[in-house]
Amino acid sequence: MPAFRQSIAALAATSICLMSTVSTPPADAQTYSPAVARSLARTQKPPLHGQHWMAITGKPLGATAGAKIFERGGNAVDAACAMIAATSTMWDVLHWGGETQALIYDPRAKKVVAINGLGMAPTGATPEFFKGKGFKYPPAYGPLAAVTPGTPGGIILMLQEYGTLSLAEVLAPAIELADGYPIDGETADLIERWKDKLQEWPYSKQVMLPHLGSARAAPRAGEIFRQPDLAATLRKMVEAEKQALAAGKSRKEALQAAYDRFYRGDIAQEFVRGVQEQGGLITLDDLAQWRPLIEQPLSTNYRGVEVYKLDVWTQGPALLQSLNILENFDVRAMGYNSANYIHTVYQAMNLAFADRDFYYGDPHFPPAEPTQGLLSKEYAKQRAATIRMDRNDVNAGPGDPQLADFEAGFRSGTTTVMAADANGWLVSVTPSGGWVPATIAGRTGIGLSQRMQSFVLDPAENPFNVVAPGKRPRVTLTPSLALKGGKPWLAFAVQGGDSQDQNLLQFFLNVQEFGMTPQEAAEAANFNSYQMKASFDQHASQPGRIVLNSSMPQWVTRELIGRGYKPEFEARTSGPINAIMIDPENGTFWGGSSNHGEDYGIGW
Repeated sequence: MPAFRQSIAALAATSICLMSTVSTPPADAQTYSPAVARSLARTQKPPLHGQHWMAITGKPLGATAGAKIFERGGNAVDAACAMIAATSTMWDVLHWGGETQALIYDPRAKKVVAINGLGMAPTGATPEFFKGKGFKYPPAYGPLAAVTPGTPGGIILMLQEYGTLSLAEVLAPAIELADGYPIDGETADLIERWKDKLQEWPYSKQVMLPHLGSARAAPRAGEIFRQPDLAATLRKMVEAEKQALAAGKSRKEALQAAYDRFYRGDIAQEFVRGVQEQGGLITLDDLAQWRPLIEQPLSTNYRGVEVYKLDVWTQGPALLQSLNILENFDVRAMGYNSANYIHTVYQAMNLAFADRDFYYGDPHFPPAEPTQGLLSKEYAKQRAATIRMDRNDVNAGPGDPQLADFEAGFRSGTTTVMAADANGWLVSVTPSGGWVPATIAGRTGIGLSQRMQSFVLDPAENPFNVVAPGKRPRVTLTPSLALKGGKPWLAFAVQGGDSQDQNLLQFFLNVQEFGMTPQEAAEAANFNSYQMKASFDQHASQPGRIVLNSSMPQWVTRELIGRGYKPEFEARTSGPINAIMIDPENGTFWGGSSNHGEDYGIGW
């Protein structure tokens, strides 16, 4: 049976795809175009279609915020910023004290640019400080887990350089939500589960637990959830912009005035007071010294497709390394989710993530990461040659990219934001940080990041990611863009900690190798490895542990067990993937939003 037909048969056997009508795909699935082939499987959520714009993110109301901005005449960057602001306000496993990182295809320059909106470790955050408090790693929660907030600065930088609307227009939906919105059940129940922890922090307790003293302290689904301090903070930023415009400043200068009020003005003063009151380290100088950055993304060519990721301060290059390794195998011939396919992809990820765990870190701090070697095709060949087809390698460790021939927590946090428009803008964002339970910084209403936990204290574990003041931690956050024939083709991202680039790798292979539509690929049965070191809390590794879809045939499972895997099963394993594909023949958009969570999209 052809590999693609195997994939559809496997999908149809699951609750993900309820019915399939199988037909033979084009001979080369790499040239598959949804415009010239009917959908081959019925998915639980319908595919999204749009001609003018598309907006997808982690909550329905968040997607509506993006739609409202498009309807005001904004471009995809404006809409993406509005969705980041809305989902941050809604505690969609992030808040305003977290971080924002993005890949943007700029049709004016015809290139992909990267946005680094990740905060940095504050003054006093040293290995000696944390070891002196008995920590093996920086803590997972509380004021000492916080890096400086990056989302406000990241949004403003994106608007300054690539947007068209004012901050007032872009933040209008978020401000309305902060004034009060009917909270969704998923978030309300998450707050209830963490209510004991939230009571440790006075400002979090006041905002998050409106029924403290009752059997249920958290808000109930559908209840109007209000954040007056946050609404006031957002209005202060808008006020600074309006005052600057009234004084004759340019649009970019007015946006900078809002930035300065947050990072250097009265908002910064209350933020620092609130952090330090609760035992945190962030200072006014830390806020003033931090900057969001525009960077050059990293990329690799996989069978004619250029795939883009952020630099090694994220885990994103591990997906590029995995693709380079897999290029040495005929994965399509193996068949979708066959034992050989799962084993080969798992082993490729083992090798790439082992390099991630040792070599990745903030490239602005020494020592210098061997990035060029890690992403070289020759190094990938060397790594591919070490894969045994009969056994999982439980001892897979980092390689030595310097020998290559080249020129000189698993599922916690994050949401995704996808946006595209008819003018050619394509945006992929994975904002995160400040998820429940978060410490709120005084009367700012800002939930603090927990990203410090991604640092290590021992250079023997990863000399590139040892905590230091002013340094950015190596994070799991990993938006993705792909170009085909030099033109924007696919934007895709997912939440889920260390599972992110695992699910995104399989999503990409589903589309590129097996010809699935974005919606089919977003719902398709993935597998997840726990063999790499976790990026959160105690950074544990569990060799051979694999999560499979509960529909996996018994003979495949038996074969994997024989190769040393320790399987577990879940009904839905794709992760909450969101994606937008550009149909080059018709100039329209195909959107996909997984059935894994509450992610939602709107197109027009």
